[in-house]
Amino acid sequence: MDTLEVIKISNQEQLEDAFAIRKKVFVDEQHCPPELEWENEDVSTHFLALLGHQPCGACRWRKTDNGYKLERFAVLKEFRGKRIGQALVAAVLADLPRDHEYVYLNAQLDAVSLYSKFGFAAEGPQFEEAGIMHVKMVRKA
Repeated sequence: MDTLEVIKISNQEQLEDAFAIRKKVFVDEQHCPPELEWENEDVSTHFLALLGHQPCGACRWRKTDNGYKLERFAVLKEFRGKRIGQALVAAVLADLPRDHEYVYLNAQLDAVSLYSKFGFAAEGPQFEEAGIMHVKMVRKA
């Protein structure tokens, strides 16, 4: 059985793997405008999921004026349903600074149940972002 691991990105090759996954999922598959996909990269901490050493998922977190925002969770279509999303969320939460108080994200509606497993709760109205319906979720630690 292939081993699933999530690594904190530490070199350009890993970052390019993460960007390739995000391009495939968000730009190609979900038709998000590319100019919306590539922002805040230099102020984010990036992660890459590997299944049997093969890049299959990516995400990031960054500090904002509001707190810590989890973003850009993407799993390649052929790897979905293998708990990769859960592994990514767990890795990001474990990496946040200990003093984190406010942790939030904008969830695509079909991912709400995933984030709920980690203590996130929907807050406020649904909204459209890049043509996809989302809801803000806040972690109630």
